[in-house]
Amino acid sequence: MLARTLARIDLKKQQGLRTPDELWIVDHNDVYTLGQAGKEEHILQRTNTPIIKTDRGGQVTWHGHGQLVIYWLFDLNSLGWSVRNLVSHAEQAIEDVINDCLQNASSDTTAISAHARRDAPGVYLYADTSLADDSDNTDTLANSTSIDDKMMLGKMASLGFKIKHGFSYHGIALNLNCELSAFNAINPCGYAGMQMLRLSDFVAMQKESDEQTGEALSYAQVTQKLIDNIAKRHAGLIELRALAPK
Repeated sequence: MLARTLARIDLKKQQGLRTPDELWIVDHNDVYTLGQAGKEEHILQRTNTPIIKTDRGGQVTWHGHGQLVIYWLFDLNSLGWSVRNLVSHAEQAIEDVINDCLQNASSDTTAISAHARRDAPGVYLYADTSLADDSDNTDTLANSTSIDDKMMLGKMASLGFKIKHGFSYHGIALNLNCELSAFNAINPCGYAGMQMLRLSDFVAMQKESDEQTGEALSYAQVTQKLIDNIAKRHAGLIELRALAPK
């Protein structure tokens, strides 16, 4: 990923060539990754899972099977995006997909919605019990950018980017149907006691061996939803929403 980014930087600087931006869809074996400024004190327990130091931002996190990881290899200057734009597009793309899955799942999830936070990068689930029994407000939660008066349930997606000469790499990790126990050995993203969540605990998701039948979502379907949303944002077809208040 770094080698690819350095090559793109060189082509732009030396020859003025703009290379196509890329999304890398990654399925990791179990691994803990520690950000460039990561503190090892956030690793609470040493296990057999490798710990890899990386050059991305952020603290320690876990990657493994059942987690959707997408690396964004984008030329931010050519897109006209700031680093804040990149982070917001990433968070809002994840919000869109999670909320779409929740809304289409069942009435049991109408009071749950995904939101980013200004004080802690990533995407979190919130519950609003005041609207749980109001059938006229099923769209209100997903479309609202406010998280006031909502109860945070935990974190479902993490972000960690690296920017070099205006080019981004590394990216996002969304928990779909992974085992969450690996997070018990760390302070996820440096937050002690942070509850990590997965989509399969809120909507029906197929196991890898299942046939794609019925209403249960597959890993591939969620992946395609997120790719499609990111592609539209990259093409300028989805504008950024106003950032949630701090």
